[in-house]
Amino acid sequence: MKATQQLKDEHEGIKLMLNIMEKIYTGIETGDELNIVHFEKIIDFIRGFADKCHHGKEEDIFFPALVDHGIPNEGGPIAVMLYEHQVGRGHIKSLSNAFEEFKGGNKSAISNIISSSRNYVQLLRNHIEKENNILFMMADKVLNEEEQSKIYNAFEKLEIEKIGIGKHEEYHHLLNELKSIYLK
Repeated sequence: MKATQQLKDEHEGIKLMLNIMEKIYTGIETGDELNIVHFEKIIDFIRGFADKCHHGKEEDIFFPALVDHGIPNEGGPIAVMLYEHQVGRGHIKSLSNAFEEFKGGNKSAISNIISSSRNYVQLLRNHIEKENNILFMMADKVLNEEEQSKIYNAFEKLEIEKIGIGKHEEYHHLLNELKSIYLK
């Protein structure tokens, strides 16, 4: 499998979680209760799968390989992607803090949960479109099959190191579980 295809496949899982998050925050706006257990799992998914695993692959392996092949790190698409990863981490930090406040009894924190969720969902949807339709297309032009394969193998190793054996499958099980609840 090409490294870019693996990243695109991971984007599909992330987009599914974004749809679930959107369904939750729009539901809260119309009077639904926040399911604490589900939301803890969503935050774990975002931190573990989307950030630590997926963004880790991009930042530690993929982007440096692109730089080695002449795609600039500064002032180009890689710089934009890195910036957006940082912005996304800020949204998740705000979301996590608001969620902890909410669990601690501060019911007014729900408005920050909604706004942080909305900001994260909007950012990531746009981010994924840029990666899929600009950066990955550039990568496919500069990385030959052997290089894509090497990067893919490095991704597999990083995944085990960053999130552990079997965790990827657990995240996909969670996606299917939450999809059946929220996206009927």
